Amino acid sequence: MYIDTHAHYDDKAFDTDRNELLSLLPAYGVEAIIDPGCNLSSSMQARSLAEAFPHVYFAAGIHPEELTDLPDDWLSQITRIADSTKCVAIGEIGLDYYWDASEKELQKQVFEAQLKIAHSLNLPVIIHDREAHGDCFEIISRHRENRGVFHCYSGSAEMASELLKMGWYLGFDGPITYKNARKAVEVLSLTPLDKILIETDSPYLSPIPVRGKRNDSRNLRFIVEKIAEVKGLSVEEIVSATSQNAKMLFQLA
Repeated sequence: MYIDTHAHYDDKAFDTDRNELLSLLPAYGVEAIIDPGCNLSSSMQARSLAEAFPHVYFAAGIHPEELTDLPDDWLSQITRIADSTKCVAIGEIGLDYYWDASEKELQKQVFEAQLKIAHSLNLPVIIHDREAHGDCFEIISRHRENRGVFHCYSGSAEMASELLKMGWYLGFDGPITYKNARKAVEVLSLTPLDKILIETDSPYLSPIPVRGKRNDSRNLRFIVEKIAEVKGLSVEEIVSATSQNAKMLFQLA
């Protein structure tokens, strides 16, 4: 049974069929799903979905691209949203300099504040790192008490090696199936089986052969097939290992 450790079913792309889709996913072998919040509203929506479906869990957090108009009490609000037995992480948090690097210092402050929340709640973190590898690594290196996953890992093989030494998990998504995914495949090759998580990032990052269409957890099989190919293992071995990894990191029942 697959575990999708990163899927945004609170996204408006699922407004027309969200409940129907979530209800049928176990029939496609999807044992569990983690829906990470990106702001206060989506974190609350993710919590509501998790409380409505037994196979859905959630994470609460502020994404680095969602810092506009943060209320003064955002930290306490995230803490309150995370106060649920279905909350398994703080996320999606981190740094993103791809679109706008003008608020680097604010991004860093919000990121570090949430790392501290996660540690205080004894929860892992789901990290978003886009075009900010150096700063992201520097921050987590100062917060060795935290644990978690680098979602859709896009950094270098050298940085991946250091993260793995520190005990971090790496998340692999649809892009590892793309023709230009040489760096991602290199990182996958060096990542031990017990540190790999599978993700869809639904509705985004659809894998080959459904690239360009709305993504959902039924497409995990394409990601698993690619991992099996790179690792020289069976699909069944990859499914078993990644499910075990997800249960270990996120303490899934």
